[in-house]
Amino acid sequence: MQKWITKNGYEIHRVLKGRCNSFLISSENLILLVDTGKTSAYKRLIRNINSLNLPPYSDKILVLTHTHFDHCQNAVKLSTLNGFKIWLGKAESTFIKNGYTPIPQGTNIFTKILVAVAKRLLKPFLGYAPFDVDLEVTNNVLLTEYNVNIKIVATPGHSAGSVSIIVDDEIALVGDALFGIFPNSIYPPFADDTKEMIKSWDKLLQTNCKLFMPAHGKPVSRELMQKEFKLYSTKNDFQS
Repeated sequence: MQKWITKNGYEIHRVLKGRCNSFLISSENLILLVDTGKTSAYKRLIRNINSLNLPPYSDKILVLTHTHFDHCQNAVKLSTLNGFKIWLGKAESTFIKNGYTPIPQGTNIFTKILVAVAKRLLKPFLGYAPFDVDLEVTNNVLLTEYNVNIKIVATPGHSAGSVSIIVDDEIALVGDALFGIFPNSIYPPFADDTKEMIKSWDKLLQTNCKLFMPAHGKPVSRELMQKEFKLYSTKNDFQS
């Protein structure tokens, strides 16, 4: 498993890699897990978490960057079997009772066609077990009560309730706000509102983060993020 350490010693472990990255942040008072992967990845996720040999903590929080199936299919197990409290963006809570979050719109011709086909044929495979939420994020949530320099911020665009996690003002875990799959590009192939997404990029760049960790693909540098923001803010008529 790959690990990153911030300037103040926060450890970020990538505990799932592949269909959807999942990250775990460990501190003295808290385990913070970001996204869960698909049902098929549950055993691997738990095995990787256990391999870290973390001491028992009184507080375990699962933050879902959003509730598309590949990010949250293990949420109910992590809550009921592993004691994680679930936090997510408020707009996502309208979906979790039914166990299905609509897939986002395509951002190019190919993905628009793919979405149209998926909505007709694949919906039964894109759901998840319904679960309850412990905290709804509406704007910024500071985790100062856990004595950590971590905050959760609303970064809508890919979905209405997407959130990102800012760790030590140095590393941002951004879900699908951007992608790390394509060479020299971070533009997601799917997003419900591209104008909102560009606003969220601007919000992320206003932090001091030097590294942005998407749920799909490799970490993104601040330099690439700035380059792509300049390009797509012009295309989307962004006004700060």
